[in-house]
Amino acid sequence: MKLKKSWVLALVLSIMAAVLVACGGNDATKDDANKSTKKTVSLMESAEIPSMDSKKGTDGVSFTAQNTVFEGLYYLDKDDQVQPGVAKEDPQINDDQTVYTIKLRDDAKWSNGTPVTANDFVYSWRKIVDPKTAAEYAVIFSGVVKNAAKITAGEMKPEELGVKAIDDTTLEVTLEQPVPYFHSLLTFPTFYPQNEEYVEKQGKDYAKDSDHMIYNGAFTMKDWNNTSKSWSYEKNAKYWNKGTIKLDKINLQVIKDPGSAVNLYTTGKLDRATLSGDYAKQKQSDPDFTSSLDAFVYFLKFNQKLDGKATVLANENARKAIATVINKETMVDTVLANGSEPIDGLVPSKFTFNPVTKEDFRKENGDLITYDKAKAQAYWKKAKQELGQDNITLEFLGDDQEFSKKMSEYIQSELETNLDGLKINIKTVPYKSRLKLDETQQYELQLARWGPDYQDPSTFLGVFETTSSYNRSSYSNPEYDKLLKEAATTLATKPEERWNVLLEAEKILISQDTAVSPLYQNGVAALQNPKMTGFVTHLFGAPYSYQWIEIK
Repeated sequence: MKLKKSWVLALVLSIMAAVLVACGGNDATKDDANKSTKKTVSLMESAEIPSMDSKKGTDGVSFTAQNTVFEGLYYLDKDDQVQPGVAKEDPQINDDQTVYTIKLRDDAKWSNGTPVTANDFVYSWRKIVDPKTAAEYAVIFSGVVKNAAKITAGEMKPEELGVKAIDDTTLEVTLEQPVPYFHSLLTFPTFYPQNEEYVEKQGKDYAKDSDHMIYNGAFTMKDWNNTSKSWSYEKNAKYWNKGTIKLDKINLQVIKDPGSAVNLYTTGKLDRATLSGDYAKQKQSDPDFTSSLDAFVYFLKFNQKLDGKATVLANENARKAIATVINKETMVDTVLANGSEPIDGLVPSKFTFNPVTKEDFRKENGDLITYDKAKAQAYWKKAKQELGQDNITLEFLGDDQEFSKKMSEYIQSELETNLDGLKINIKTVPYKSRLKLDETQQYELQLARWGPDYQDPSTFLGVFETTSSYNRSSYSNPEYDKLLKEAATTLATKPEERWNVLLEAEKILISQDTAVSPLYQNGVAALQNPKMTGFVTHLFGAPYSYQWIEIK
């Protein structure tokens, strides 16, 4: 009888609790219900984020992260078409195509509620070209926005850059000369705005972690600092287009081992796992398997001068020997197996097209340097004679990403096996450290990559101009520089002539001088949750966009 009374009492209490919850009396239970309805996905990144400061980002990992939480005047949609972002419409362009007037939308705000204004772009751009900032990507303004080159050279003041705020919602940009790709260039992360009052108040702490930033993109960032191996993005309640964002949260974690990625995916802890090598081959018949070709090109980078002295790789025959001895077909089939394709030029396929005939640049310019072991050995014999050395040792710089380790080993084997007297010592460092060693030109031979900043061949070819801040290999050819200058100036409004000059420039860079050794155009293989849609890859600019992801 006593037990029965206790049971009745418990029942009464539970009913009372239910009534209280219905009246809003139990916030914890309501919070749990809200959590269960939130839409969240879990994704991976291949390396830690080197920088969240748009003045300092230089790599695909940084650009993807910045693209997730910031927005420029324009953005790339799912089909790589330029769409208004902070701008409310396409720019108004004067008759000689050198002055762009851009109206900003009234409802663009930072995550702290402050409006995004034209001055946010003026401030950010001036800081980038200011030599005190030493921004690596200041080069992207040079020869494009008026006075940028002279400012970075210290010959003019940042205030003289060709950009000004007419009013809070009107930005005027003046170019050095017509730039055919300028509209698409404005989607690039380096052109993002920064709020002057906030950034100056943070000082050196700005962007050191997610608590020292404000955001104007689709998401805000949480739990990140410069060494984080995991962080998250949360839907930005202040974003002007928040109604189109279907996710509440994205969890990110750094995974460098493809085996770990597969395990996390199969146990439901990842919604997309990037694959390479054996795992890519094993999973090709999996119904969740997907692959696509992007516009990143991987190549061997030859440093011709180290600490002021010429290296072995300053010898043209040595470069040609290395460039022609590596079997690229075997490399992409056995080492990568992720849909990557061998490439014999620097500009990728399916990226940019002849303005008149619409022919693919890569197809039109053909194969500029191909695998030929006999030729490679002949080049190597000449190189050793010219250098006066029979045994040569080179240091190969690689990083700690799993595919990079395997590629380094494959390239080491190809070179040592087929080029008599060559010894390759692999130096493996963290991803961020490799970027730093590249920046300071402290390497001999390196596996590097370049992804396009905008949709034009010059985004690849311009890297190797003599004065480019990204030409970190001491390559220089006046004829090559002359062609690129013509493409950027006198031929800027003559599309077909300009195209032909760029075709010729690539031939000089690869066939004639072999300044770099093209290896492959990158493929991305992954396992992806079939309930997740809207994961977008881009051919230029930031590699990925997350704002269209949905989970059903």
